Amino acid sequence: MENLIKKAAKDLAKSKKVVVLTGAGVSVESGIPPFRGKGGIWEKIDPMEFAHIDSFMRDPAKVWNILIREMKDVIEKAKPNNAHIGLARLEELGILKSVITQNVDGLHQLAGNTDVIEFHGTFAFQRCLKCEKKIETSKVCLDEIPPKCECGGILRPDCVLFGEMIPPEHLFRSGKISRECEVMLVVGTSAVVYPASIIPVDAKESGAKIIEINPEKTPLTENISDYIIMGNAGEVLKEIVSEVELLL
Repeated sequence: MENLIKKAAKDLAKSKKVVVLTGAGVSVESGIPPFRGKGGIWEKIDPMEFAHIDSFMRDPAKVWNILIREMKDVIEKAKPNNAHIGLARLEELGILKSVITQNVDGLHQLAGNTDVIEFHGTFAFQRCLKCEKKIETSKVCLDEIPPKCECGGILRPDCVLFGEMIPPEHLFRSGKISRECEVMLVVGTSAVVYPASIIPVDAKESGAKIIEINPEKTPLTENISDYIIMGNAGEVLKEIVSEVELLL
């Protein structure tokens, strides 16, 4: 693994246009459970019953009590880990230009990344169904369920629920920067959720080098990734950034 970390550091150090795609594997080290897979939220609750827009519109109080209240608590306690901090450092060094994340926790921004495309929106903010005003989730009072905006409208997470489309501007810009980058880091994502899963494919087909960081192989590993560094995101990125700093 040490040789691959040095190789990744060299590839990053000589590039000025790096983009990263991150998934749940980046945030689990901050105590945020994944939605899919072993130990994921969808093992405990049915997403069609508690995370579908139709379910929310039918009974927002039920969805708030079962899913959103718990997520609010988890996200408020979470802090950026070494993966988030490492990616923010790569931006400081002028190497990393943009983060495309499937995560909805806002931890990339908290760590210091300034250009973050939240592909699935964010749980860090709630949006009023009536006036569209956005309110930080940490500032939402739960004395009343569902909580309401000052205009009287019901608050909902500012993220993409099942049954909703990915915001077109996120799709467009993610595609654009992935086709323009020289190197793409793919970190902590299983690469099975469409359309985020095609982002590294677009980058590869446009000539980018794909460096994958995951604890196990994914559908990208054999045909899309140039190489994979197998390990936890925080540990691997911390080592890569240390190596990059030695090269600059």
